[in-house]
Amino acid sequence: MLDRTQPDSDQSAGDLASNGVPEHVIDEKQQGWRPLNWLKRAGQFFFALSFSSLTRRIVSLNLAGLVALVASILYLSQFRAGLIDARAQSLLVQAEIIAGAIAASATVQTNAITIDPDRLLDLKPGETYGGSDEYSPLDFPINPERVAPVLRTLISPTKTRARIYDPNGSLLLDSRNLENVLRFDLPPPAEKPGFVERGLVAVRTWLNRGDLPLYRELGPENGNGYAEVGDALQGQKRSMVRVNVRGEVIVSVAVPVLRSRAIHGALMLSTQGDDIDQMVTAERLAILKVGGVAAAVMIMLSLLLASTIAGPVRRLADSAERVRRRIKARIEIPDFTRRRDEIGHLSGALRDMTSALYSRIEAIEMFAADVAHELKNPLTSLRSAVETLPLARNETSRARLLEVIEHDVKRLDRLISDISDASRLDAELQRQDAIPVDLRRLLTTLVSVANETKLGHDVAVETRFEGRSPTDSFAVSGHDSRLGQVVSNLLSNAQSFSEAGSKVRLTCRRVRGEIEIVVDDDGPGIRDDALERIFERFYTDRPHQGFGQNSGLGLSISKQIIDAHGGRIWAENRPGPLDADGAPTVAGARFVVRLPAL
Repeated sequence: MLDRTQPDSDQSAGDLASNGVPEHVIDEKQQGWRPLNWLKRAGQFFFALSFSSLTRRIVSLNLAGLVALVASILYLSQFRAGLIDARAQSLLVQAEIIAGAIAASATVQTNAITIDPDRLLDLKPGETYGGSDEYSPLDFPINPERVAPVLRTLISPTKTRARIYDPNGSLLLDSRNLENVLRFDLPPPAEKPGFVERGLVAVRTWLNRGDLPLYRELGPENGNGYAEVGDALQGQKRSMVRVNVRGEVIVSVAVPVLRSRAIHGALMLSTQGDDIDQMVTAERLAILKVGGVAAAVMIMLSLLLASTIAGPVRRLADSAERVRRRIKARIEIPDFTRRRDEIGHLSGALRDMTSALYSRIEAIEMFAADVAHELKNPLTSLRSAVETLPLARNETSRARLLEVIEHDVKRLDRLISDISDASRLDAELQRQDAIPVDLRRLLTTLVSVANETKLGHDVAVETRFEGRSPTDSFAVSGHDSRLGQVVSNLLSNAQSFSEAGSKVRLTCRRVRGEIEIVVDDDGPGIRDDALERIFERFYTDRPHQGFGQNSGLGLSISKQIIDAHGGRIWAENRPGPLDADGAPTVAGARFVVRLPAL
């Protein structure tokens, strides 16, 4: 595809040049398309990642943690608490200053005599003029007309609401209505926010309120309804923090207006609804900006992390699916074993599993082919004998044919039994748990049985355990019945190849971290070209026996059992003395088994 695509692009560039388009313009166009191609590839990559369940989980969990952190910071921000405390302290100081100014300039003069001419004309004989009965000489009421200019001057730059209450808790003056300096009834409270606005401020109310009380506007005669005003009228200064229906924090303080140690009223200062919230909102916006940047970085890192996890896992899963669908063709599993993490371990495990699966399938196919071949020979012989039997002319020929039929039937029975045993071997070894096996006791028992039965051969078996002491342990991990099957098969083979009256020697010793079992006989030995082939299925080399007397599966099954136990088995010839010509001779065959020791 690459060889065909390149000439097309060159040809298209040549066509453009031949049409009068300069080559540098073509290069600029091609360079301009490169960023678009990169963006397109990046978009396809992230689009593929976005549909990965693992990628979505990684990104979602990371973002959930970040959102929880940002929400906790917003909800438990110490800046807000510190700002409220600082604001309350500054309002207390400001209230004390304003209360002092009100007490100094907003009361009547105590050393001045006020005379009312109309009342003086109305005096009866013997009556004295005692001045106005409205005020006692020690009563200095707050005059709103004189306080208003002072309050306007002190409050206007601070954006703070000030309210002055008389000793009875009635409102004298409110900085929101400085134009009407006389007593008046306050307008009704502002209407509550509508449904849509309540939804918009719900989050802010949840963040701000916490355990703060709700702020409500009270009537002009209900100044004592504010706890701080009530305490101020008792001579104590106090601050309160509340939240209004819009979720805005309101800090209020109240101090008494004192002169000559007498309480003439109370001054209440409170912040505007959005005063503190503007600063808190600015701080939270900064936190949200940082959270947004962190979220973007976290998403990129999460996608990068997901690409190193989800991508390889997806490739491994696709390869495993192809292995399942195309079992006859070898599918190579991607190799990530260079990664020192779980993905690398998973890749190695899948590769080993796939290799073992293919090997098992090939072994099954070869075994089936071998079984079919071995069964075909006796079946062919049996068929020929059965077809020839009706044509036999005499009893001798008929008896010979019946003997052939009986021989082939026995051979088939032996083959089927050994094939069944070999086919069940792997499954049994996988299902059964390995246990410690004492080879000393196992071999002693097997040798005793072999000496008692001798399997039709007058060949004795000797056993010897080589160790530092007679109590040395020869223990391995495995299946005692299958290991006993291997040793019995080796002893039976050695007896069958040995002459009557000879001996078979079984030796068990420890060789470093392994247990070695050696079976020696005094037979003719093994041909050099058969030392490896004797462990193949259905291979037999017994010239002294008739054809078909052995299935050729004994040593193959033994090797399969030893391999399953993580051991090794091999055959060799024992060297004998040199002959008359100086050539080495063979003293007999030797089979060696080594198993990992416990």
